[in-house]
Amino acid sequence: MLPMRIVKRQEPLGFGGSFFVIFSALVVSLLLSAFLLFLGGTPPVRGMSVLFQGAFGSRWALEDSVLKAIPIFLCSLGVAVAFRLKIWNIGAEGQFALGAIGATWIALSFPAWPKHFLLPAMIVMAMVGGGLWGLIPALLRQRLKTNEIIVTLMMNYIAILLLDYLVYGVWKDPRSFGFPMTPMFSEQAIVGKIGSTSINWGLAHCLILGLVVWVFFRFTRVGFEIKASGDNVRAARYAGLPYDRLVVLVMVLSGALAGWAGFLEASATVNRLQPSIMVGYGYTAIVVAWLARLHPASIGVAAILLAGLRVGVESLQLDLQVPSAFGGIIEGLILLTVLAGGLFTHYRFAWRRKI
Repeated sequence: MLPMRIVKRQEPLGFGGSFFVIFSALVVSLLLSAFLLFLGGTPPVRGMSVLFQGAFGSRWALEDSVLKAIPIFLCSLGVAVAFRLKIWNIGAEGQFALGAIGATWIALSFPAWPKHFLLPAMIVMAMVGGGLWGLIPALLRQRLKTNEIIVTLMMNYIAILLLDYLVYGVWKDPRSFGFPMTPMFSEQAIVGKIGSTSINWGLAHCLILGLVVWVFFRFTRVGFEIKASGDNVRAARYAGLPYDRLVVLVMVLSGALAGWAGFLEASATVNRLQPSIMVGYGYTAIVVAWLARLHPASIGVAAILLAGLRVGVESLQLDLQVPSAFGGIIEGLILLTVLAGGLFTHYRFAWRRKI
């Protein structure tokens, strides 16, 4: 018999304890990443130094990290809304794609509209596209008792293939020399940069939406109902809370936020629609949401960290010829260690008493 056992805590760890657990999990994941670099023949100390210098060691690196953090933040904010209700939306990638498609349709159909009309219309259509893509698995869950994890995951592939169909077909720019991309958006359809930086005004969108989501869960009745239902579904139903309607609501909101991210990526970053915008931000968002414990402010910090790792891996590729897949390995290790570390939030090790 082992000399130690796992026992449940009387109360979960507070903010300080939870922060220590998450920080320790991050350290463990980075140590494991360094060990993998060593196994691959790359000096681990130099490799991790290049990784962090490439992510945060210069103005260009910081701006690039923030730029990539914008869509990650919005997708993560979206999945966090669904996760609050214990609804596992794994479809932010597809909802992101539908948002980009919806925004592109408006940009290509009405390029001469004034900017103050065109950009809001693109946002609305992006939210409609992402929201509808989130609504479908919610309705299937309600009517046919399907598993939302499987449905949202499979719908990602449908959305990505739909995007490919459009940019290879009806929306393909005839002047693109055969490359799959739409014509460049008009100036009125492009979200501008902040000053002389490469960061676009999507950063302001993130700050406003993060605050709105925090206020929604902190001060509104519906936000309270979502949190209460997520904590105990049976008790929520017994108390008369509209659980089925809440499932639909959080999936639509989740998809709408991911769709907003697709709008920003197409409008502000690429200025057109092309397959290269699908780089896995929706999947990274899941790691960010769990790392941040679903809190909007923490999601912002975690989004910059994960975005920085993406930028840093590019430096590893250039300087040390480390495969690009290493970035996905780091994300996976962070998710696994944070989930494993979450055990210590509610449980602890205790010595067995000798009889």
